Amino acid sequence: EDDLFPDPKPLRLVTRTEWLAQPPREELTDLKLPVNNVIIAHTATEGCTTQAKCMYQVKLIQEFHSNPDSRNFSDIAYQFLVGGDGNAYEGRGWTKQGAHTKGFNVDSICIAFIGTFIADPPPIAQLSAAKQLILLGMKENYLASNYSLYGHRQLAPFESPGKALFDIIKTWPHWSNKLGSNHWVEPTNDTTNRR
Repeated sequence: EDDLFPDPKPLRLVTRTEWLAQPPREELTDLKLPVNNVIIAHTATEGCTTQAKCMYQVKLIQEFHSNPDSRNFSDIAYQFLVGGDGNAYEGRGWTKQGAHTKGFNVDSICIAFIGTFIADPPPIAQLSAAKQLILLGMKENYLASNYSLYGHRQLAPFESPGKALFDIIKTWPHWSNKLGSNHWVEPTNDTTNRR
């Protein structure tokens, strides 16, 4: 099941320092590791195919999420973003709670695909980066070995991650179409997302 992408390029994780992230406006909440869920989203922005363009998009997303006049989050909502350049970009990272899916942030990692994938699927390099990130999370014990994988739209009333991407992730290992009985409740601050 790990051979869906022949000879992918090695995962490159672009750190917050590298993409010139602003520091969080408030202290972020720690996740209790390992988490049991991976949520795949899309950013509903332009896509990107070069590191320079992807870094620019990630900075714009952080500004939008952090701005008191738009989302008013403490930081970028996602733990990671993956670009069409085949790189992964560190958002809140493995150890901090996200602000991507109300009711699910306390026990999940969200990987957002930079772009909009309603009609067209992401490039292979972008899909490969997300899969490698998930494998890294399992290897490093940030993700439970029996984690469940969801599309953002399954947990919130959004188009995200777009039909084209959602149709792809439904074929990935661990994809789940049921939420089980371990539904969790989370605090109401910094938890909404309207994408």
